[in-house]
Amino acid sequence: MIKIIGGKYKKSNLVVPKKNVRPTSSVKREAIFSVIESYALKNSINLYKKKAVLDIFAGSGSLGLEAISRGIAEAIFYENNPDVVKTLISNCTKICKNEKYHVIEKDVMVGDLEKNSLSVSIIFIDPPYNKYDISKLINKLIIKKIIEDNTIMIFETSINHEVKFDKKLIIFNKKSFGKTSIYFLKLST
Repeated sequence: MIKIIGGKYKKSNLVVPKKNVRPTSSVKREAIFSVIESYALKNSINLYKKKAVLDIFAGSGSLGLEAISRGIAEAIFYENNPDVVKTLISNCTKICKNEKYHVIEKDVMVGDLEKNSLSVSIIFIDPPYNKYDISKLINKLIIKKIIEDNTIMIFETSINHEVKFDKKLIIFNKKSFGKTSIYFLKLST
């Protein structure tokens, strides 16, 4: 089990599937939200009010649910493992209560992404390490105009994985934790 670390549902327990997931630790989640909230504050960006979060390769949903706890209006979770989806739905039902959430059970690498009615302010991408060419997914997000001027994208990968991002994106921060690198990206203007 892991816990929500901030906001309205702080200290609420989340169930983590026993296999097929690598949950983002509370230390990493705290660092992620510290970076994006600080960046949003410095740049007068509204991260939460009337905004949505995409949690791609959602697993237990800890990142998207953390955003719900901190006040984001809607969370969209992409997860294609049926066993993991059951746990994800259980966590969403427990935490989200009246807030909106959608669990989309499909492989984002082969399927199309659904455009949301709310602007997406945060996108979490935490795939199995070294399994996918994430540049294709990011390109889809750009083409579908899901990434907007003030959208912040957080990408987690192995420190050994060489990442090449689209030239339309800039890395505004990067954190390393042991064997993990976390990139913070936005559209270049």
